[in-house]
Amino acid sequence: MFLNITTLPESIQSIIHERKKQFGLEEDTQSNSYIAESEEIVSDTVISLALGKNILLKGPTGSGKTKLSESLAAFFGQPVHSINCSIDLDAEAMLGFKTIVEADGKTQIDFVEGPVIQAMKKGHLLYIDEINMAKPETLPILNGVLDYRRQITNPFTGEVVTAKPTFSVIAAVNEGYAGTAPMNEALKNRFIVFEIPYISGDVLLQVLKQQSVLQDQAMLEKFVSLSGDLTTLVESGRLPEEASSIRALVDACDLALYMPPMRAVESAIAGKLDDEREKAAVLNAAETWFA
Repeated sequence: MFLNITTLPESIQSIIHERKKQFGLEEDTQSNSYIAESEEIVSDTVISLALGKNILLKGPTGSGKTKLSESLAAFFGQPVHSINCSIDLDAEAMLGFKTIVEADGKTQIDFVEGPVIQAMKKGHLLYIDEINMAKPETLPILNGVLDYRRQITNPFTGEVVTAKPTFSVIAAVNEGYAGTAPMNEALKNRFIVFEIPYISGDVLLQVLKQQSVLQDQAMLEKFVSLSGDLTTLVESGRLPEEASSIRALVDACDLALYMPPMRAVESAIAGKLDDEREKAAVLNAAETWFA
């Protein structure tokens, strides 16, 4: 179960009910939600968003950060606007751009609002994926959006935009990957930080049952065991973190419904690694369970 709302303080419950009513969503939205090792991860992030805080989800690739953000948005009934960060991210991608349009037989310049402006004006959630992939000089434009001001002067139109009270930002970060840079302290200080660990054991089994087309209990349990072995290899430094990605594990389970599991692991997990020794380590671990 994602989160029982009755376990939250009454003041937080009231905020959640009001927000769902505001956005026209009052039915249960938790049937395909994030499953956590600890309910505290979910309850603490829900409380933070209810209080209007920005949250930063830190964890290895495939640990469920995107899934958690989707579940949080569904929990509040709020639409989400997304930014996928890269070295090419610029102000136009975040705030919007000017374009030439035809209206009533006349040519005029119009402004197409970007995800930041839309989320602020509508009081929606803004999701910033892999925030540390952006160039350090790009994100300071959001400082006023992320702090107590909740405000930005659009450099393209001169409009001063103030966010509605329900607006908050969820950001995700994978640390130590190629192309990433340490987050600026001023930027990080505008978030409440939550560590999102890999899941394992019975919780991982629940996730695989929920997300994979493979439903064979015995086979799923073997994939859970394989995941534990891969995580151990990652923690000992013999494999990169992407080798124990839950996303890749779900891919392997899906393929295993239609092909031998060793081939599924080779394509979905080992095949994503560049180093031949790392590929061999993954396949050796898989042979323990699927030979």
